Amino acid sequence: MQGTHCIVEPIDVRRHAADLHAAFRADREGRIWTYMSYGPFPNLDEFEDWLETSCTGNDPMFHAIMDKASGKAAGLASFLRIDPSNGAIEVGNIAYAPPLQRTMAATEAMLLMMRRAFGELGYRRYEWKCDALNERSRNAAARLGFRFEGVFRQAVVYKGRNRDTAWYSVIDAEWPVLEAAFTAWLDPANFNADGTQVASLAEIRLRVAG
Repeated sequence: MQGTHCIVEPIDVRRHAADLHAAFRADREGRIWTYMSYGPFPNLDEFEDWLETSCTGNDPMFHAIMDKASGKAAGLASFLRIDPSNGAIEVGNIAYAPPLQRTMAATEAMLLMMRRAFGELGYRRYEWKCDALNERSRNAAARLGFRFEGVFRQAVVYKGRNRDTAWYSVIDAEWPVLEAAFTAWLDPANFNADGTQVASLAEIRLRVAG
């Protein structure tokens, strides 16, 4: 999946592991992994083992996010719970290293994956789920145009604790407005010389929706 600022490509342990691990190590407090069932990974060997055993299958289908500015992998995301018969697919396991966070590439990666699901593969429902305590993930879902559907209480156990899971979704009828909003937000004209946005993604989405 080729974008202007990033490339989203299937994970390749030999090509991506070292760059990903180095990028994730910039998060010295390991906050990226707080709400994940795995990580942090203190050494490269452990990270490579995890990639090899957990991230090379067909569901979840992991991808590396390549930052075109640096030419290096700086994030992970996957398609999972892939259900072609019902036209439903989930995006998850999203882990952005500090160099990727809050960048145009970070937003574009989510656009590319959504475009693959709706525009190329014809899915009708696109899901986002996260720990209900994970405010950053919940805010990201809302910013990207997902609609909140509710909380599944004590849905899973991980790292020795209960997790209430917040559910979000986008459906195919909503996709044209979202795609237009993403495209307008990523337009260079929407950014000042210092890189700050002129209009937020939410503002543009409201404008596009009319």
